[in-house]
Amino acid sequence: MIRNKRVQPFAAREVPDRDRRLEQERGCQELSRSDRSIDAAETASRTPSLMQVALLSGGDGWHIRDLIRAANELGHVAEPVDFRRVATAVATSPPGTVGNALHGIPEGAHCPGALDPDSMGPVDGERPPERHGGRSLLEFDAVIVRTMPLGSLEQVVFRMDLLHALAARGIPVLNPPRALEVCVDKYLALVRLEAAGLRVPETVVCQTADDALAAFDRLGRDVVVKPLFGSEGRGMIRVTDPELAWRTMRAIERTQSVLYVQRFIPHPGWDLRAFVLNGRVLAAVRRTAGTDWRTNVAQGATAEPVTLTREQEALALRASEAVGTIAAGVDLLPGPAGDWYVIEVNAVPGWRALGPATGVDVAIEMIRAVCVDAQRATCSLSPASGERVGVMG
Repeated sequence: MIRNKRVQPFAAREVPDRDRRLEQERGCQELSRSDRSIDAAETASRTPSLMQVALLSGGDGWHIRDLIRAANELGHVAEPVDFRRVATAVATSPPGTVGNALHGIPEGAHCPGALDPDSMGPVDGERPPERHGGRSLLEFDAVIVRTMPLGSLEQVVFRMDLLHALAARGIPVLNPPRALEVCVDKYLALVRLEAAGLRVPETVVCQTADDALAAFDRLGRDVVVKPLFGSEGRGMIRVTDPELAWRTMRAIERTQSVLYVQRFIPHPGWDLRAFVLNGRVLAAVRRTAGTDWRTNVAQGATAEPVTLTREQEALALRASEAVGTIAAGVDLLPGPAGDWYVIEVNAVPGWRALGPATGVDVAIEMIRAVCVDAQRATCSLSPASGERVGVMG
């Protein structure tokens, strides 16, 4: 019989050294003395000590390097881990061992390809270097998902399963796995946003070219065709010509892809990107399109700081809550009648343009947020709390 009231995230980890353990105990004491009702801004100002953060990604991009820099400045350790090299094992410990698979949760996700930021080369087309004797993800105090590399359906599902397993063991994952699943799927995210009472563009999602062409006519013959999965404006095309619509829909149908057809919203050539973190808008920018109709910075748009109105801020927070994100990039588009549309919620938001434009050190705030959550998890799941952890018997 297994009595598993709550699984202790450190149960299967190496025992931390004495100094680190003492630092964590002092941090727990400090948190326990603090008022539990502190607001998000005050929470963000607290920085616990000696936390190790895994940065799950597909390589050593700018955001990874910025998070490593921020962690170092705050006295933590952030280590990039290549999503493509993560492996796991289930029920491999001797029966009766604490830390063996509990209720189907993997004993430990292992990352033999943990990346060395000092020796990494290009990602595309190259296998990332391996570090000998890779470490378990259970050794980390928290996980930040920075990118989800391209892969087959099975690979992506497996990676998400690992994130769910880590979260089930009490390890903070930013963003939560379910929020990542919702936001990566444009249709599912749109359903959540519309159900929350937020204004979204008229959209038809279908599987045949005939249905998509009917939607093209119904939506006024001015539509944006988007990939169901994707970001940064990649793969989107605005279609206004019936002949181009026919060619586009037929080509997509032949690839057995879902057709996502959305009414084009006339706009003044700019939109707003709000960066939401822990229930507050951390920063916001106005993104003005360049030579393209798309307002994504990755597609040539420029970013300038902006102070949101109360209405705009409330929309951004409601959108983030609707899809379950802790950190989110929320895109707001002004419609022709002055109404605001929620176009997208990005669960892996970038800040390479937003940070310099607003002067906000987003990486610092991200590390602070996840480390505070990690320390609270450490305190609440500590054996000293009296809870029985993974007891076999």
